[in-house]
Amino acid sequence: MEVYETSLTIKDSIANINNEIKGSCAKLIGVTKTKPVEMIMEAYSAGLRDFGENHTNELLAKIDELPKDIRWHMIGHLQTNKVKALLKKDIFLIHSVDSLKLAETINKFAGAYNKKQNVLLEVNITGESSKTGYSLSELYADIPNLIKLQNINILGLMCVAKKGESSVKYFEKLKQIMTDINNKFNINLKELSMGMTNDYVDAIKCGATYIRVGRAIFGERI
Repeated sequence: MEVYETSLTIKDSIANINNEIKGSCAKLIGVTKTKPVEMIMEAYSAGLRDFGENHTNELLAKIDELPKDIRWHMIGHLQTNKVKALLKKDIFLIHSVDSLKLAETINKFAGAYNKKQNVLLEVNITGESSKTGYSLSELYADIPNLIKLQNINILGLMCVAKKGESSVKYFEKLKQIMTDINNKFNINLKELSMGMTNDYVDAIKCGATYIRVGRAIFGERI
């Protein structure tokens, strides 16, 4: 079991973040990458029900060990060859759809399992080559085909801001992109997944509906 260092208990950390969220549209996702089941259960006992994983295999390993009312979020890069195994489980929301090919694969297996899968479209808002996500040109080109897929529900957009810079400009840009898409394609995207431990306060101010927080809940690794 890994050891983490934090000045607050997990329960107190969650309470503090929920106080910051109060009055906003944001919902807290506890990011559990590399975190043991015992720590997740501590957060669960504190009332948290939304948890996010970066890696498919880790999510699949944990999902059967933990309570069934947890809402699981796939927040990391998703490979098409992992979709079949992932969709066998009840995944509340996939945040990281970054291509039409991936969306079509999710649509295919969602149909095979007789479900509609909730997804977000990941936007590479910073333009960094090291980040996954749609470029703006690719996103606008793919939207007409994405909205035709019958076994997925596209709920909104996701992004990761650039380290070392103010996150506000990226979060405001993502919000504007969602407004533009809704107007241009006559759809109604509502969800904005943006903000992590270092910048979730800015994300809340910019209209985030999901914030993805790991270290501020579970502490730093030592």
